[in-house]
Amino acid sequence: MEKSDSVVIIPTYNEKENIENIIRAVIGLPEHGFHILVIDDGSPDGTADIVKRLMANEFKHELHLVQRTGKLGLGTAYIAGFKWALEHGYEYIFEMDADFSHAPKDLPRLYNACAKDGYDVSVGSRYVSGVNVVNWPMGRVLMSYYASKYVRTVTGVPLHDTTAGFVCYRRKVLETIDLDAIRFKGYAFQIEMKFTAYKLGFKIKEVPVVFVNRELGTSKMSGGIFSEALFGVMRLRWAAMTGGIKAKK
Repeated sequence: MEKSDSVVIIPTYNEKENIENIIRAVIGLPEHGFHILVIDDGSPDGTADIVKRLMANEFKHELHLVQRTGKLGLGTAYIAGFKWALEHGYEYIFEMDADFSHAPKDLPRLYNACAKDGYDVSVGSRYVSGVNVVNWPMGRVLMSYYASKYVRTVTGVPLHDTTAGFVCYRRKVLETIDLDAIRFKGYAFQIEMKFTAYKLGFKIKEVPVVFVNRELGTSKMSGGIFSEALFGVMRLRWAAMTGGIKAKK
């Protein structure tokens, strides 16, 4: 499959247990042909070497890799991926984790929400139809759920899952947002991107998904990440009130 209108960006750091399986699962989807861009932040476990082997031997056109030196943050990984995807002509650009917490089979549903139903952004939502999280400790479920409630209350963004990391953007959204002005590097990045898209008038659809906690590898979540998300939304609200949310010139 040489050409596709869609690319799935997967940031990685030490994901050798998952990366080959997630690549095969995404590329092997029968419903739609997705390309993959892996953004690897210098994984010492050889994650990038696995990707290179697959690129050389099996997925010469479907699989791509950008290697960075050191852990530079989730947000900067996605910004780098967004810019790469725009440069390479993709119309639908996805965010997705490497650890199967986001089910590859849900990718066509996010795609259809934008490509067929006319939305500009589609979000794989854990909370739009109840609480659809599997194998998380209850404390973490409550923290995530109420963090999204808090963000919705403070910012006014009409989404149930503002911190979701399973997202599809139409090309025009990423062309309109000033990607160099995005402030946050951790999970607050997810909030900032949705908030900015909403404030710029783009239509956002929440697609219900089931989030399953990783079985292999180590979680990158930390208390500091949640602190950035919780306190960062006040800065976003202030930026919106003072005219700081503007389209790219």
